Amino acid sequence: MEGSRVFKRLFIIISIIIPVLVAVLMFLPKENTNEVSSWIFSLPFYNAIINSLTALILILGVFFVKTGRVTNHKISMITAFILGSLFLVFYIIYHSNAPSTKFGGEGIIRNIYFFFLLTHILLAFIVVPLVLSAIYFGVFQKIEKHKKMVKYTFPIWLYVSITGVIVYLMISPYYLH
Repeated sequence: MEGSRVFKRLFIIISIIIPVLVAVLMFLPKENTNEVSSWIFSLPFYNAIINSLTALILILGVFFVKTGRVTNHKISMITAFILGSLFLVFYIIYHSNAPSTKFGGEGIIRNIYFFFLLTHILLAFIVVPLVLSAIYFGVFQKIEKHKKMVKYTFPIWLYVSITGVIVYLMISPYYLH
């Protein structure tokens, strides 16, 4: 069980570090934004693709487990986790280099945008420890705890993935390139 404790501690540390790192990067001043490499500005587009794929793979993963294809379920969930990790790396690179983008929409569309953005951000912070806990329970074959955890984790992770795409589509016309 020593490996179990190591993973548990690691997941707790990661669950704390990721939100803190993202919050710090969001508020740090960007220096030399005129010298940002042009490829950085393509990262939000790739993150929207990653979020779309993650949503599809999450749905596939549920389908696989419901139809008894546990190996396919595990592969799907590992893939979704890898995509989520890649998203986070791209997100950090982008937001630590590119200037903030202001949403230019007005009226009801502005309220809709900020609703999606705020719920996306809040749930994105919450989903990290949930996903890590679900992985922990799955890897260490604590299946009943895994099942209880994913009842909450799956819909939140799916919502975060889908709203990430919606937020991107709504703000993309306002990106500076």
